[in-house]
Amino acid sequence: MTALISLHNRIFGALEALAPFLISTLARLVFAGTLMIYYWNSGLTKLGDGVFGFLNPGFGAYGQIVPRMFEAAGYDVSQLGFMAHAMVYAGTWMEFILPALILIGLATRLAALGMIGFVVAQSWVDIYGHGLAAEDIGAWFDRFADGLIADQRAFWVFLFVVIVLRGAGPISVDALLRGRHKTDALTA
Repeated sequence: MTALISLHNRIFGALEALAPFLISTLARLVFAGTLMIYYWNSGLTKLGDGVFGFLNPGFGAYGQIVPRMFEAAGYDVSQLGFMAHAMVYAGTWMEFILPALILIGLATRLAALGMIGFVVAQSWVDIYGHGLAAEDIGAWFDRFADGLIADQRAFWVFLFVVIVLRGAGPISVDALLRGRHKTDALTA
């Protein structure tokens, strides 16, 4: 029995030693494989026409990000205030910028923190702006794992929390910059 416990401790001790490197890298890989394209495709639906469409979000951006304000303005973009426009521009750009930063591992903790805020805002808009039904929102501890907000987005936020706490990992621009900073400090 002692040999079995010793084997267990050696195997899982070795895995635990790798955890700081693996967890961060795997969290970014899971993000890239599951959510990055989701956000980029969502962002594409908000762009205006032409090459500079990102400078002038399309009709759909207002309907997706500020649906009640847009409806109250009679679906006339020119009737919306500064804050509505700011939210639409920021929301559209952040769907591209934050995932790209996480993908390459640059300012990764801040980008993941931004994504947590984005998921919270996205969920709020889905519930209050689009009137998502209670059965779609879901609830924890209800034996169903298919709630869009309570279940699914909890996993998304957890993934971003892991990245906030652990950083980008060894295969990232952050690690490259951190290595360069250490080299500069040693030569100074």
